[in-house]
Amino acid sequence: MNVRRRHISGIAIAAATALGLGTLSACSDSAAAAQTDKFDVVASFYPLQYLAEQIGGSHVHVTSLTKPGQEPHDLEISAQQIVALQESDAVLYLKNLQPAVDKAVDQSEIKTKIDAADLTTLEKHGNEVGGHAASHDSSENEELAGLDPHIWLDPVRYAQVAQGVGKTFEKADPKNAADYRTRTAALVKKLDALNTEFKTGLANTKTKVFITTHAAFGYLAERYGLTEEAINGLDPESEPSAERVKDLEKMAEADGVTTVFYETLVSDKTAKTIAADASLRTDVLDPIEGITKKSRGTDYFSVQRANLKALQTALGTK
Repeated sequence: MNVRRRHISGIAIAAATALGLGTLSACSDSAAAAQTDKFDVVASFYPLQYLAEQIGGSHVHVTSLTKPGQEPHDLEISAQQIVALQESDAVLYLKNLQPAVDKAVDQSEIKTKIDAADLTTLEKHGNEVGGHAASHDSSENEELAGLDPHIWLDPVRYAQVAQGVGKTFEKADPKNAADYRTRTAALVKKLDALNTEFKTGLANTKTKVFITTHAAFGYLAERYGLTEEAINGLDPESEPSAERVKDLEKMAEADGVTTVFYETLVSDKTAKTIAADASLRTDVLDPIEGITKKSRGTDYFSVQRANLKALQTALGTK
């Protein structure tokens, strides 16, 4: 069992002092949470937390840096979280999605650092994504900045990340490797089935174009032959230009778009304004960055199936 106790690093103590929280001992609640008899994993936000829990099962103790309902892009890490991170066995994060997490991970002494971006392929996506509209990244050395991080919304890419996480767990915690391998295979099988559901469910629709407030669904659009037109770019809080709004209204009429999608963690004001001006409906398309009471489901799979149903309704299944 993992009964060792690691010393809190000078970096963590310095961070705590800088934030005016005083010296945090290894007996503080946050630090103690990362000192269990299990394989302790800190995940940066919900999609990665879910993977760790599904793959690790009873062998892991998983905590998330992002609270339910908190917008992950805006996360600021507390000194207590830095201490807990330092005391864990592994961290699972997605580089360039949460700058505060990147900095904390870089400064930590954790042996097992798992960057989900290294486990699949990322692409550059703009406001319009799908078909031939996406700009693909062909340079292996190009920095991740500017690449679309929303890989978990594509079941195929998410499965690739799951496989990478499973292999890393096996290596880092070899006594439970067989169980990690079995649980990873079961999760990948479920994701393969979900991929088939999306592929079949979106194969015959009246239109292939959908409008969202946040450009989070580029990978999903590409996977299933759709085109995402985003009011904003990858930043969910950015405001669209008047020209962009006019273009979207013209496009909606030309392509038979019926719905403007918004998400649960960001204001729906812009979506409702554009929908009203263009006589369109509004509905939720959830980027699954966190599960809350507003979510149309209790976990990744149930929310994804709710997304599929929303897309089928909006696109018009034949």
